[in-house]
Amino acid sequence: MSDATLHATAQDPDDFAVQIADQVESFLVAVTEVAKGDEPDSAVPFLLLEVSQLLLAGGRLGAHEDIVPDERYEPDLGPEPDVDELRENLARLLEPIDVYSEVFDPYEPRKSPVPARISDDLTDVITDLRHGMAHYRAGRTTEALWWWQFSYFSNWGTTASATLRALHSVLAHVRLNQPLEELDGLDTDQAEMGDETLEFEAGKVMAEEIGAPLGVRPGK
Repeated sequence: MSDATLHATAQDPDDFAVQIADQVESFLVAVTEVAKGDEPDSAVPFLLLEVSQLLLAGGRLGAHEDIVPDERYEPDLGPEPDVDELRENLARLLEPIDVYSEVFDPYEPRKSPVPARISDDLTDVITDLRHGMAHYRAGRTTEALWWWQFSYFSNWGTTASATLRALHSVLAHVRLNQPLEELDGLDTDQAEMGDETLEFEAGKVMAEEIGAPLGVRPGK
């Protein structure tokens, strides 16, 4: 299946595989466009919308019965497309709010939150989705669905969920006029964080650089 036939009218729009592929494709295109930085003022709410819609597709994959690929071994797709430029563009665009804190597994007791980056998370999700899309475009629909379902449980579902919480928190703080206190030195190379560092590396910078374009004045 080529790019030209990805959304061919002959395909049943109610087909589960077509609907999942459409949502995956929409996310890939949308995040790539956001990363270009042409509309920085709307980046956060737009990413929040796209990640939310992607997680709806993930929820459908998660609720679906286990998908079994047609072949025992996955066909070779060749080298994965490079995502470094995309990651760097997102990091520059989201710099005031890129770093956030996250608990990896809420069911593991006494685990301290760890720092993460929205730019890293988005590109990790895109890498997983592109892998499945390569199968889909090659006509291996079952293989694509299996990969998307498997990687939803093993990686991109958790990663996208964490990113959604971070984006939601940023937008909520701005819209509710509740600026965060600025942190000093929170970064993703820290192994552990104490209780005093469980907020975003954003604070007043976030309120000024993200709040103003949204039409919300930062709190005093």
